[in-house]
Amino acid sequence: MSIKAKQVAGVTTLVVIVVLAMSAWQMSTLLRLRLEQTQSSAHQLADAIFQRAYAVVSAAPADAYAALREDSGLRSILLASIAPSYPEGQNILYAAIVGPGGEAIVHSSPEFAGEAMPPQAPLGPLVESGGPWQQARAVYDERRFEVRRPILAGEAGEQEFGEIRIGVSTLLVRDEIEDGLWRAGQTAIVALAISMIVAMLLAQWMLRPIHVIQSGLSRLGRGELDVRLDLPEQEFRDLGSSFDAVSAQLSAVRSKTLPSASTDFQSVMENLEDAVALFSPDGELIFGNAAMRALLPALASRAGESASAVELLPPDHPVRHLIERSLAARKSQGPVSLALGAPADPDQAAQERLLLCHAIEDAAGRFLGVMLVARNLGFLTHVHTTLNYSRKLTALGRLMAGVAHEVKNPLNAMTIHLELLKQKLGAVREPIVVPAGAGPGSGKPIDLEKHVKIIADEIRRLDQVVVGFLKFARPDELKLQPVQLCTLLSEVTSITAPEAERRRVVIRSDCPPNLPEINADPGMLQQALLNLTINACQAMPDGGTLRIACRATAGRRVEIDIEDTGVGIPPEDLGRIFDLYFTTKEKGSGIGLSMVFRIVQLHDGEIEVQSTPGRGTTFKLIFPQA
Repeated sequence: MSIKAKQVAGVTTLVVIVVLAMSAWQMSTLLRLRLEQTQSSAHQLADAIFQRAYAVVSAAPADAYAALREDSGLRSILLASIAPSYPEGQNILYAAIVGPGGEAIVHSSPEFAGEAMPPQAPLGPLVESGGPWQQARAVYDERRFEVRRPILAGEAGEQEFGEIRIGVSTLLVRDEIEDGLWRAGQTAIVALAISMIVAMLLAQWMLRPIHVIQSGLSRLGRGELDVRLDLPEQEFRDLGSSFDAVSAQLSAVRSKTLPSASTDFQSVMENLEDAVALFSPDGELIFGNAAMRALLPALASRAGESASAVELLPPDHPVRHLIERSLAARKSQGPVSLALGAPADPDQAAQERLLLCHAIEDAAGRFLGVMLVARNLGFLTHVHTTLNYSRKLTALGRLMAGVAHEVKNPLNAMTIHLELLKQKLGAVREPIVVPAGAGPGSGKPIDLEKHVKIIADEIRRLDQVVVGFLKFARPDELKLQPVQLCTLLSEVTSITAPEAERRRVVIRSDCPPNLPEINADPGMLQQALLNLTINACQAMPDGGTLRIACRATAGRRVEIDIEDTGVGIPPEDLGRIFDLYFTTKEKGSGIGLSMVFRIVQLHDGEIEVQSTPGRGTTFKLIFPQA
């Protein structure tokens, strides 16, 4: 039973016990009062008979018994005692005067006059000393009782003249008790219904903190991090604070040890290129990833059923034979090369796949089932081709880097000799004249320094091009390590601050301290962020706001937003801003954003840009968590 059910049952049981106890007390009190009332009525009737009998006997002492039989007043009293109109005599059966021999002298029923009357149990002891249980038994056994009063004769009252007997029945008392029990039962039922409703409302109110704690524990069990409890009741606030502290500790430990292990495992299995399926020892499909559901949907449709999922495959299907052999032998089978196509796409040609069945055992060596793996050999061939192409591109890049290096050396030599030529031309005092007949402008003085300067500028520009090309062609060695973005961005804002102050730019940084770390080369990532922040400051010549924000996103990724309120980027230039040597600045090199793009790619990240001319630009850098 739940706590709520136990509390409702406890409160209801307590109410029922109290109602039953009060009803029992009320019934016993009512029973005692009705018996006392019956006894009192009988005594009153006996007193009235005694008074009349005393008057009759005193008037005719010679023949007292005959006088009693003939007295009409006495007969009237006796008859009135059993009349329905006499309310005090409802429980009285008879009234009689009995002689010393036990015969009835006069009786309320004349036909019993003169007959012997055996004595009945006296009512007095039952009323005066009997307990509730004895009184109830006497009432429900329908027993008859008598109230007696002796009549003595003689001057000293030493002779027994007779006895007045009043017969009493408990039948009517029982009817009254049963009527009271019926009313008490109705009251008990109403009290029970009300108590159940009140108990449920009370349990809902009192158990709310326990439900909140149970919900929090369930969320912790499902792997949620940093669960908080809302416990407004004062008695549970300390417990809520302790729970929050434990939840925070578990969150910290889990984030450092096994962050979202089950979610990550399911995500990895669903995104595998290989088709994977797990079968129990009975052949039931336990798990099948997306690739397996696409390759063999017949198996996936029987996942979770008690029947063998293998039976759904045709008897001559090679995959069924492979699984059955592995289950029967409880050993791994394969590899087997088969041509299988996706049934969902009939137009798709069958592809060669490598099938393996691995036997799975626990630590004790018990057989748990088999795992079927179908690997696309065509995809592997494509991967191998891509790798070979990548190797060729790497070799070509190295070759081009060598060519660029060889070009850079003559450029350096040309620069040195141009400087020497400028020095020698500076030492010449007389203008140099082109000899006559040497072509256009012959016989006129020429400005050799101007031409030398043009050659030097072009060599310098060519050198910058070669340097930029080398930066992209030469592969850098990444030194990846866990990086805390808050610390890195603090350093970037400190370096950017002088440029921002000079251009009247306000820097706003929003980086939560509990942000997950990323794997990165701190130096290269800092250079990329510096390029973006300085570009943002330069895009705000009249001042503005530079906002740098970080946040965790879905898929265990971290996003860095660098937003400015500058002039923006024209739509026609958005598609070219990451091209090498493309720039819209007067003295720009066109290398900065290209380097940013390359650094983000080297970190397996993504970069997005959104810009509105006249309103600003936002760069989004997305990196996987460490």
